[in-house]
Amino acid sequence: MPEIWAGTDAGKAGHHCTVIDANGAKMLSRRVPNSEPELLELIADVLSISREVTWAIDLNAGGAALLIALLVNHEQKVLYNPGRTIHHASGSYRGDGKTDAKDAYVIADQARMRRDLEPLAVGDEVSVDLKILTARRYDLAADRTRAINRMRAQLLEYFPALERAFDYSRTKGALVLLTGYQTPAALRRIGVSRLATWLKNRKVRCSAAVAAAAVQAAEAQHTAVPGEKLAAAMVAKLAREVMALDEEIAETDALIEGRFCEHRHAEVILSMPGMGPLLSAEFIAITGGDMDAFGTSGRLAGVAGLAPVPRDSGRISGNLHRPRRYSRRLLRVFYLSAQVAARSCPVSKRFYDRKRSEGKGHKQALLALARLRLNVLWALIRDGRPFESAPPQTDAAAA
Repeated sequence: MPEIWAGTDAGKAGHHCTVIDANGAKMLSRRVPNSEPELLELIADVLSISREVTWAIDLNAGGAALLIALLVNHEQKVLYNPGRTIHHASGSYRGDGKTDAKDAYVIADQARMRRDLEPLAVGDEVSVDLKILTARRYDLAADRTRAINRMRAQLLEYFPALERAFDYSRTKGALVLLTGYQTPAALRRIGVSRLATWLKNRKVRCSAAVAAAAVQAAEAQHTAVPGEKLAAAMVAKLAREVMALDEEIAETDALIEGRFCEHRHAEVILSMPGMGPLLSAEFIAITGGDMDAFGTSGRLAGVAGLAPVPRDSGRISGNLHRPRRYSRRLLRVFYLSAQVAARSCPVSKRFYDRKRSEGKGHKQALLALARLRLNVLWALIRDGRPFESAPPQTDAAAA
């Protein structure tokens, strides 16, 4: 049977699929709803044209998840062609308008001509769960930051002394304080002693210090700003919201750690200094835990933004810079783990100190360490062995 290519411009409510032959001629062009019966019918119709079909799609998650799952279940070859690539390539095709049919044709034609598109890798159940959980944790952390910023902005309008008295992103006792007392007059009335007892009954650490700082801020302001009563109520509500988010983040962290420990590479990844459960889980969530999907450690480094790309022009050569497109989350995993390892791991600390002695700055040295650690982690996962701070001794050396 002749080989054909099926390009799919994926969307939320529906997809447009265009099938072409080896000469680029259209054999099928259809829009289908994002529903299992219609998608199964599409797959059957395409396979009726030829069993030798290569599917290409411009999304690897979201609205395309159902179609990808169906294709994988039917043992179909699926290539991922990013939307940005299709956007740039479509300018060289006839027709000025941007339509789903044209994009689907471009996706299919690019899959037909290019040999550098990677097969779409579908993660196992654990990595998919970790992807969902880590994404949820990112949302919770962002909501917490926004709530704290709104609370501090509201507090600054009527009680600036109390706003600058605590670091509300780190001091839980200050949040507990705001759930009960938010105005200078209320803090002065209760006093340091009774406020410390009130905080202690609510299991606040260093309750005396928190009470003293709050009453000291209240003594510095005796003027009631217009709107203080309503603003104080909003501050109390936001403080309770932040505390609720803290509890949900802690619960999510426990779920992430428990699910990550079930992954087949958990023991190997955790053996790397600086790779705690949360960073390790995020690494699995981003990569799917399958190193074969990247091919080489250099390609993984490129995805993480740790492999520089040349910016040569004319006689200028050797001009390297970080790629514009890379996974910020994956770079964060290796950068933060390198920060921890540079302090706690003797091997990493020696490498970091050597880079600093070569004249590199702190950030440059950490990035170099992160790239080295990426290569090491790649090898450990490939070989299925844990990290060892010292090379194993041979029998001759032991003797």
